[in-house]
Amino acid sequence: MGNSKKILIIDDDNRNIFALTAVLKARGYQCLSAQIAEEGIQLLTQHPEISVVLMDMMMPGMDGYQAIAKMKAHPNLKEIPVIAVTAQAMVGDRERCLNAGAVAYVSKPINVEKLTELLSQFI
Repeated sequence: MGNSKKILIIDDDNRNIFALTAVLKARGYQCLSAQIAEEGIQLLTQHPEISVVLMDMMMPGMDGYQAIAKMKAHPNLKEIPVIAVTAQAMVGDRERCLNAGAVAYVSKPINVEKLTELLSQFI
């Protein structure tokens, strides 16, 4: 960890994954992606070089809050920073994401400059 610029994007919408991957690759990051949280957690266990997770908070099945809780309960995953990504820009959402264990919060549509700045803090 530390110097790897590998990011895992967990989002149930392929268009979000595609757009984020394109933007991040252009900035020198490597991206893996999963459309469901369970698959994302499995990828994390298989790729210890992943530095940061971009987690969509609203997904069918296991949502981002449950996925973060599962990561925090796993000895090998609990230190990986999670940046919460959500379209729900409601009062209290940021606090709810941070209380769940996310290190930061970005709302959709994502401000790429802000996201890049955040990523540089954790990679």
